[in-house]
Parts: sequence; C-alpha cells; structure tokens
Amino acid sequence: MSCAAGAVQIGGVMVGAPLVLGAMRRVRARMEGREGAGITQPWRDLRKQLSKQSITPEGTTVVFAAAPAVLAGTSLLIAAIAPLVATGSPLDGAADLFAVVGLLFLGTVASTLAGLDTGTAFGGMGASRETVIAALVEPTILLSVFALSIPAGSSNLGALVANTLDHPDRVASLAGVLAAAALVIVIIAETGRLPVDNPSTHLELTMVHEAMVLEYAGPRLALVEWAGAMRLTVLLALLSNLFLPWGIAGAAPTALGVGVGLAALVVKVAVLAVLLAGAEVFLAKLRLFRVPELLAGSFLLALLAVTAANFFTPRG
Repeated sequence: MSCAAGAVQIGGVMVGAPLVLGAMRRVRARMEGREGAGITQPWRDLRKQLSKQSITPEGTTVVFAAAPAVLAGTSLLIAAIAPLVATGSPLDGAADLFAVVGLLFLGTVASTLAGLDTGTAFGGMGASRETVIAALVEPTILLSVFALSIPAGSSNLGALVANTLDHPDRVASLAGVLAAAALVIVIIAETGRLPVDNPSTHLELTMVHEAMVLEYAGPRLALVEWAGAMRLTVLLALLSNLFLPWGIAGAAPTALGVGVGLAALVVKVAVLAVLLAGAEVFLAKLRLFRVPELLAGSFLLALLAVTAANFFTPRG
C-alpha cells in the first residue's frame, strides 16, 4: 500500500497543481472586485500551449531544451519521496532534508542556465536575479527544517512529520514558530510570489522568473508552467505537513488511511493557497534591492530557530 500512497502523491500533485494555481487566481480576482477565470483555467491554458508549436531560439544548446524536463522532473521526484499523503513511501529513505533541498536547487539551476543559454538581455537579467534569490533561499530552507530535525534526531522528512504527530506541543514552541515564519518567507521567494516577484506581470524591469522563460513557447512553455505550479503545490504541502501533519497516513498505510491523507492534504493546501492569494492583494512588489534584506531576515529567523531548538530541546 505504500506504493499506492506514492502513486497517489504523484498523481495528486500532477492533477491538482494547476487547480491550486487557478484557485489562487480566482480568490485574488474576487478580492480585487473582478470576476476572474475559473479554477480550471490553468488546465485550459496548458492544453492550448500543448497544441502549439515549440520554438527553439537560434544559438541555444541542449540546456535550453532540457531545462523544462529537469524542472518538472525534480518537482515530481520531490512529490514522490516527500511525506505528503503518508509518512512511509517506497522512497522514504531518500526523503532526506538535504536531498529535497538539492532537488529544489537543481530545478532552479536548470531554469537559470536556460535563461543564460538564450543569450538575451532579459534572460541574463532574470538568471542573475534568480541566482541572488536562490543563494539566500536554499540555506534558509536547510536551516529552518534543520531546526525541526534537532528534537526529532533525524533529517528524514518522514521522521520529522512522525515526531510532530508524537509531540504536537513542539509546533507551538519558539523554534517551531521561528522556523515556520522563515519557511513561509522562503517559499514565497522560491515560487516567485509577491512581494518578491509578481507572477502576473510582464514588465521587463521587474521580472525575475518570467524573464528566464520568455523564449519558451508551445509544449515547453506548458511544461515550465506546469512544473512551477507543481513546485508551489509541493512546497505548500510540505509546509502544512511539517507543522500540521494531522490526517496523514502512517508508515504502513491502509487504503482508508491513504484516502483520508489525500483529503486532509487537499484541505490544507487549499487553505494555505487561499491565505497566500488573499495576502497578495494587500502586498506590493518589493524593489529588487530590498529583496535580499527580506531574505536575510528570514535567514536570521531560521538561525534563531536552530539556536532555540538547541537550547530548549529536552535531552535524553
């Protein structure tokens, strides 16, 4: 049944990621007084892109062609190994904190190299900005989750979730609160949401992620957008399960447990997506030179979380 849980995780992320994006756009539109498109609009956009012809800019290499597949593959691999529906999966041994962060960074590097490979001014600009952000985001993710791994005594994500289930009081501890705050900020930065980046803008001087994918079209653009939605969904799911894992199936899941775990995951991700979309209505995009200050603040929160976990975790 653990194999079934892994398949449910992958299938749920693949199918549900565009719906999460659509729900966020819908909520934001309604809060801004607009009707907005339905939550299935991202799926219709993907279908339209898949019917178009791919374009390969002159002078690009295999890096440009392979980047969308690498970005999508790393997101799916995280969905396969992370404890989203159940804590025990066939790849649970690989669900290590450092492996997951490495996969996230691999996807970021692939998109950055693709932006540089085009040789355009906007591609290089977006890649340089993304590199600056990633240099602060990845260490913060490591420190934040490491603060949770200190009381658990393991860097395995399944063990962290199981430890939170056994000791729910640790979620409200100083280390837990600081780690949660740091993770929220870096997830916003990692997925290119406001106030770090505006995913709906095409103003060249303010773009970060969009500047790196301007040259994509057709199926490759569809894969890039799908991968971005899957990354957002996976990170929101991980955030919810690390701090509010109730409903997730155990290491030996049953069919009922997998169903309950999937339902709980859908509810938690939907709530986080709605909260994030609602907050974006009241946020303005930061100036580029203020973004490192925000991310440095999140790194400081993560460092304080590690310090608090070391001092206040019961020994023995």
